[in-house]
Amino acid sequence: MRGNRFGYYIREGVSSIFNHGFMSFASVCIIVACLLIMGSFTLLALNVDNVIDTMESQNELMAFVDDSLTEEQGRALESAIEAIPNVDRAVFITRDRAWEDFVETYENPRFFEGLDSSVTRDRYVVYLDDISRMEETYEALTHVEGIAWVRAHLEISQGFVRIRNVVTLVSMGLVAVLFVISLFIMSNTIKLTTFERRDEIAIMKMVGATSTFIRWPFVVQGLILGLIGSLVSFTMEWGLYQLLAQQLISGAGISFLSVIPFYKVSIPILIAFGVVGLGVGVIGSSLAIKNYLKV
Repeated sequence: MRGNRFGYYIREGVSSIFNHGFMSFASVCIIVACLLIMGSFTLLALNVDNVIDTMESQNELMAFVDDSLTEEQGRALESAIEAIPNVDRAVFITRDRAWEDFVETYENPRFFEGLDSSVTRDRYVVYLDDISRMEETYEALTHVEGIAWVRAHLEISQGFVRIRNVVTLVSMGLVAVLFVISLFIMSNTIKLTTFERRDEIAIMKMVGATSTFIRWPFVVQGLILGLIGSLVSFTMEWGLYQLLAQQLISGAGISFLSVIPFYKVSIPILIAFGVVGLGVGVIGSSLAIKNYLKV
Protein backbone atom coordinates (compact mmCIF):
# COMPACT_ATOMS: atom_id res chain seq x y z
CA MET A 1 0.00 0.00 0.00
CA ARG A 2 2.76 2.40 0.95
CA GLY A 3 4.68 1.45 -2.24
CA ASN A 4 1.60 2.15 -4.37
CA ARG A 5 1.16 5.50 -2.69
CA PHE A 6 4.82 6.38 -3.30
CA GLY A 7 4.42 5.40 -6.95
CA TYR A 8 1.35 7.63 -7.17
CA TYR A 9 3.30 10.58 -5.81
CA ILE A 10 6.03 10.12 -8.42
CA ARG A 11 3.58 9.63 -11.31
CA GLU A 12 1.58 12.70 -10.36
CA GLY A 13 4.69 14.81 -9.82
CA VAL A 14 6.23 13.80 -13.16
CA SER A 15 2.97 14.19 -15.08
CA SER A 16 2.47 17.65 -13.59
CA ILE A 17 5.89 18.67 -14.94
CA PHE A 18 4.97 17.62 -18.48
CA ASN A 19 1.39 18.90 -18.28
CA HIS A 20 2.72 22.34 -17.40
CA GLY A 21 5.84 22.23 -19.54
CA PHE A 22 6.34 25.96 -19.92
CA MET A 23 6.02 26.61 -16.19
CA SER A 24 8.36 23.73 -15.43
CA PHE A 25 10.88 25.07 -17.92
CA ALA A 26 10.60 28.55 -16.36
CA SER A 27 11.17 27.08 -12.89
CA VAL A 28 14.30 25.23 -14.03
CA CYS A 29 15.63 28.37 -15.75
CA ILE A 30 15.12 30.41 -12.58
CA ILE A 31 16.97 27.83 -10.49
CA VAL A 32 19.79 27.60 -13.05
CA ALA A 33 20.19 31.39 -13.26
CA CYS A 34 20.25 31.83 -9.49
CA LEU A 35 22.65 28.94 -8.91
CA LEU A 36 24.99 30.18 -11.64
CA ILE A 37 25.19 33.60 -10.02
CA MET A 38 25.60 32.07 -6.54
CA GLY A 39 28.25 29.66 -7.79
CA SER A 40 30.15 32.31 -9.72
CA PHE A 41 30.45 34.63 -6.73
CA THR A 42 31.35 31.71 -4.46
CA LEU A 43 34.13 30.65 -6.84
CA LEU A 44 35.29 34.25 -7.07
CA ALA A 45 35.49 34.45 -3.28
CA LEU A 46 37.40 31.15 -3.13
CA ASN A 47 39.89 32.34 -5.73
CA VAL A 48 40.39 35.67 -3.96
CA ASP A 49 41.10 33.75 -0.75
CA ASN A 50 43.52 31.56 -2.68
CA VAL A 51 45.36 34.61 -4.03
CA ILE A 52 45.49 36.10 -0.53
CA ASP A 53 46.86 32.84 0.85
CA THR A 54 49.51 32.80 -1.89
CA MET A 55 50.41 36.39 -1.09
CA GLU A 56 50.65 35.50 2.59
CA SER A 57 53.13 32.75 1.80
CA GLN A 58 55.18 35.17 -0.31
CA ASN A 59 54.60 38.41 1.53
CA GLU A 60 57.33 39.27 3.93
CA LEU A 61 58.67 41.80 6.35
CA MET A 62 62.30 42.85 6.23
CA ALA A 63 63.86 43.26 9.67
CA PHE A 64 67.31 44.92 9.54
CA VAL A 65 69.86 44.03 12.22
CA ASP A 66 71.60 46.80 14.11
CA ASP A 67 75.06 47.60 12.66
CA SER A 68 76.63 47.33 16.10
CA LEU A 69 75.92 43.57 16.22
CA THR A 70 78.23 40.94 14.76
CA GLU A 71 76.89 38.30 12.38
CA GLU A 72 76.77 35.75 15.20
CA GLN A 73 74.85 38.13 17.43
CA GLY A 74 72.48 38.87 14.58
CA ARG A 75 71.81 35.17 14.00
CA ALA A 76 71.03 34.82 17.69
CA LEU A 77 67.96 37.05 17.22
CA GLU A 78 66.17 34.35 15.23
CA SER A 79 64.51 32.71 18.23
CA ALA A 80 63.21 36.06 19.52
CA ILE A 81 61.76 36.92 16.10
CA GLU A 82 60.12 33.53 15.55
CA ALA A 83 58.58 33.74 19.03
CA ILE A 84 56.47 36.71 17.89
CA PRO A 85 52.82 35.71 17.26
CA ASN A 86 51.92 35.47 13.56
CA VAL A 87 55.54 34.85 12.47
CA ASP A 88 55.74 31.66 10.42
CA ARG A 89 59.52 31.66 10.02
CA ALA A 90 62.48 34.02 9.85
CA VAL A 91 65.36 33.59 7.38
CA PHE A 92 68.69 35.26 8.17
CA ILE A 93 70.40 37.00 5.24
CA THR A 94 74.00 38.16 5.64
CA ARG A 95 75.05 41.56 4.35
CA ASP A 96 77.29 39.86 1.75
CA ARG A 97 74.40 37.81 0.40
CA ALA A 98 72.11 40.85 0.43
CA TRP A 99 74.71 42.84 -1.53
CA GLU A 100 75.08 40.07 -4.13
CA ASP A 101 71.32 39.86 -4.61
CA PHE A 102 71.09 43.63 -4.94
CA VAL A 103 73.85 43.83 -7.56
CA GLU A 104 72.32 40.99 -9.58
CA THR A 105 69.15 43.02 -10.08
CA TYR A 106 71.04 45.56 -12.22
CA GLU A 107 72.73 44.89 -15.55
CA ASN A 108 75.40 47.59 -15.34
CA PRO A 109 77.99 46.83 -12.61
CA ARG A 110 79.56 50.30 -13.00
CA PHE A 111 76.80 51.65 -10.79
CA PHE A 112 78.49 49.96 -7.83
CA GLU A 113 82.14 50.82 -8.43
CA GLY A 114 83.85 51.72 -5.15
CA LEU A 115 81.05 50.14 -3.10
CA ASP A 116 80.92 46.84 -1.23
CA SER A 117 78.71 44.91 1.18
CA SER A 118 79.58 47.27 4.04
CA VAL A 119 76.85 49.62 2.81
CA THR A 120 74.21 47.00 3.58
CA ARG A 121 73.04 45.32 6.79
CA ASP A 122 72.44 41.79 8.00
CA ARG A 123 68.69 41.21 7.88
CA TYR A 124 65.86 38.80 8.43
CA VAL A 125 63.19 37.97 5.90
CA VAL A 126 60.14 37.37 8.10
CA TYR A 127 57.22 35.33 6.70
CA LEU A 128 53.76 35.67 8.22
CA ASP A 129 50.89 33.30 9.01
CA ASP A 130 48.15 35.90 8.55
CA ILE A 131 48.63 38.90 6.29
CA SER A 132 45.78 40.76 7.99
CA ARG A 133 47.89 40.96 11.17
CA MET A 134 50.92 42.42 9.44
CA GLU A 135 50.70 45.76 11.24
CA GLU A 136 50.76 44.25 14.73
CA THR A 137 53.64 41.96 13.69
CA TYR A 138 55.47 44.98 12.33
CA GLU A 139 55.06 46.77 15.65
CA ALA A 140 56.29 43.74 17.59
CA LEU A 141 59.38 43.42 15.39
CA THR A 142 60.35 47.04 15.96
CA HIS A 143 60.55 46.29 19.70
CA VAL A 144 62.95 43.36 19.33
CA GLU A 145 66.28 44.40 20.82
CA GLY A 146 68.93 44.31 18.10
CA ILE A 147 66.54 45.13 15.22
CA ALA A 148 67.34 48.61 13.89
CA TRP A 149 64.30 49.07 11.67
CA VAL A 150 61.63 47.11 9.82
CA ARG A 151 60.37 47.48 6.28
CA ALA A 152 56.79 46.45 5.54
CA HIS A 153 54.31 47.06 2.72
CA LEU A 154 51.37 47.69 5.01
CA GLU A 155 49.24 49.43 2.37
CA ILE A 156 49.45 46.44 0.02
CA SER A 157 48.56 43.92 2.72
CA GLN A 158 45.65 46.03 3.94
CA GLY A 159 44.43 46.41 0.38
CA PHE A 160 44.36 42.65 -0.15
CA VAL A 161 42.57 42.11 3.15
CA ARG A 162 39.91 44.70 2.25
CA ILE A 163 39.38 43.05 -1.13
CA ARG A 164 38.97 39.66 0.52
CA ASN A 165 36.51 41.00 3.09
CA VAL A 166 34.44 42.85 0.50
CA VAL A 167 34.25 39.88 -1.87
CA THR A 168 33.36 37.51 0.97
CA LEU A 169 30.61 39.79 2.33
CA VAL A 170 29.18 40.50 -1.12
CA SER A 171 29.22 36.79 -1.98
CA MET A 172 27.49 35.78 1.25
CA GLY A 173 24.91 38.54 0.92
CA LEU A 174 24.26 37.75 -2.73
CA VAL A 175 23.88 34.04 -2.06
CA ALA A 176 21.34 34.76 0.69
CA VAL A 177 19.38 37.25 -1.43
CA LEU A 178 19.35 35.01 -4.50
CA PHE A 179 18.19 32.05 -2.43
CA VAL A 180 15.22 34.05 -1.16
CA ILE A 181 14.46 35.38 -4.67
CA SER A 182 14.67 31.94 -6.27
CA LEU A 183 12.49 30.54 -3.49
CA PHE A 184 9.89 33.26 -4.08
CA ILE A 185 9.89 32.85 -7.87
CA MET A 186 9.82 29.07 -7.65
CA SER A 187 6.93 29.20 -5.19
CA ASN A 188 4.92 31.54 -7.38
CA THR A 189 5.71 29.60 -10.55
CA ILE A 190 4.44 26.36 -9.03
CA LYS A 191 1.54 28.27 -7.49
CA LEU A 192 0.35 29.05 -11.03
CA THR A 193 0.22 25.36 -11.88
CA THR A 194 -1.47 24.67 -8.54
CA PHE A 195 -4.11 27.32 -9.28
CA GLU A 196 -5.30 25.32 -12.30
CA ARG A 197 -5.89 22.32 -10.03
CA ARG A 198 -7.54 24.17 -7.15
CA ASP A 199 -10.93 22.56 -7.80
CA GLU A 200 -9.36 19.10 -7.92
CA ILE A 201 -7.58 19.78 -4.62
CA ALA A 202 -10.80 21.04 -3.02
CA ILE A 203 -12.70 17.90 -4.09
CA MET A 204 -9.91 15.65 -2.77
CA LYS A 205 -10.07 17.45 0.57
CA MET A 206 -13.85 17.06 0.77
CA VAL A 207 -13.74 13.31 0.08
CA GLY A 208 -11.25 12.85 2.91
CA ALA A 209 -7.77 13.05 1.35
CA THR A 210 -5.21 14.25 3.86
CA SER A 211 -3.11 17.34 3.31
CA THR A 212 0.00 15.18 3.21
CA PHE A 213 -1.45 12.99 0.44
CA ILE A 214 -2.31 16.07 -1.64
CA ARG A 215 0.95 17.86 -0.94
CA TRP A 216 3.42 15.11 -1.81
CA PRO A 217 2.98 15.10 -5.63
CA PHE A 218 3.76 18.82 -5.64
CA VAL A 219 6.77 18.23 -3.41
CA VAL A 220 7.99 15.54 -5.81
CA GLN A 221 7.46 17.97 -8.68
CA GLY A 222 9.55 20.62 -6.97
CA LEU A 223 12.19 18.07 -6.02
CA ILE A 224 12.59 16.90 -9.62
CA LEU A 225 12.70 20.47 -10.97
CA GLY A 226 15.26 21.41 -8.32
CA LEU A 227 17.41 18.39 -9.15
CA ILE A 228 17.31 19.13 -12.88
CA GLY A 229 18.16 22.78 -12.24
CA SER A 230 21.06 21.79 -9.99
CA LEU A 231 22.61 19.41 -12.53
CA VAL A 232 22.18 21.82 -15.43
CA SER A 233 23.66 24.74 -13.48
CA PHE A 234 26.58 22.62 -12.25
CA THR A 235 27.43 21.55 -15.81
CA MET A 236 27.20 25.13 -17.08
CA GLU A 237 29.24 26.46 -14.15
CA TRP A 238 31.95 23.89 -14.86
CA GLY A 239 32.16 24.87 -18.53
CA LEU A 240 32.11 28.61 -17.88
CA TYR A 241 34.70 28.36 -15.11
CA GLN A 242 37.06 26.31 -17.26
CA LEU A 243 36.70 28.77 -20.13
CA LEU A 244 37.25 31.87 -17.98
CA ALA A 245 40.14 30.24 -16.10
CA GLN A 246 41.95 29.46 -19.35
CA GLN A 247 41.39 32.99 -20.62
CA LEU A 248 42.61 34.46 -17.34
CA ILE A 249 45.73 32.31 -17.12
CA SER A 250 46.70 32.94 -20.74
CA GLY A 251 45.89 36.66 -20.56
CA ALA A 252 48.80 39.00 -21.08
CA GLY A 253 50.15 40.55 -17.89
CA ILE A 254 48.08 38.48 -15.47
CA SER A 255 49.61 35.03 -15.91
CA PHE A 256 50.92 35.22 -12.34
CA LEU A 257 47.41 34.71 -10.96
CA SER A 258 46.74 31.32 -9.43
CA VAL A 259 43.31 29.91 -10.30
CA ILE A 260 41.91 27.00 -8.30
CA PRO A 261 41.34 24.00 -10.61
CA PHE A 262 37.63 23.22 -10.79
CA TYR A 263 38.12 19.55 -9.92
CA LYS A 264 39.35 20.61 -6.45
CA VAL A 265 36.04 22.33 -5.65
CA SER A 266 33.69 20.33 -7.90
CA ILE A 267 32.36 18.02 -5.16
CA PRO A 268 31.54 20.82 -2.65
CA ILE A 269 29.99 22.89 -5.46
CA LEU A 270 27.91 19.93 -6.66
CA ILE A 271 26.71 19.22 -3.11
CA ALA A 272 25.90 22.90 -2.51
CA PHE A 273 24.02 23.17 -5.82
CA GLY A 274 22.11 19.99 -5.03
CA VAL A 275 21.15 21.14 -1.54
CA VAL A 276 20.09 24.62 -2.70
CA GLY A 277 18.28 23.35 -5.81
CA LEU A 278 16.39 20.64 -3.95
CA GLY A 279 15.71 22.99 -1.05
CA VAL A 280 14.28 25.67 -3.33
CA GLY A 281 12.18 23.12 -5.22
CA VAL A 282 10.76 21.37 -2.16
CA ILE A 283 10.22 24.46 -0.01
CA GLY A 284 8.84 26.43 -2.96
CA SER A 285 6.36 23.65 -3.75
CA SER A 286 5.29 23.37 -0.11
CA LEU A 287 4.67 27.10 0.13
CA ALA A 288 2.77 27.10 -3.16
CA ILE A 289 0.31 24.40 -2.10
CA LYS A 290 -0.17 25.66 1.45
CA ASN A 291 -3.08 28.04 0.88
CA TYR A 292 -5.00 25.60 -1.33
CA LEU A 293 -5.10 22.99 1.43
CA LYS A 294 -7.35 25.25 3.54
CA VAL A 295 -10.82 24.09 2.60
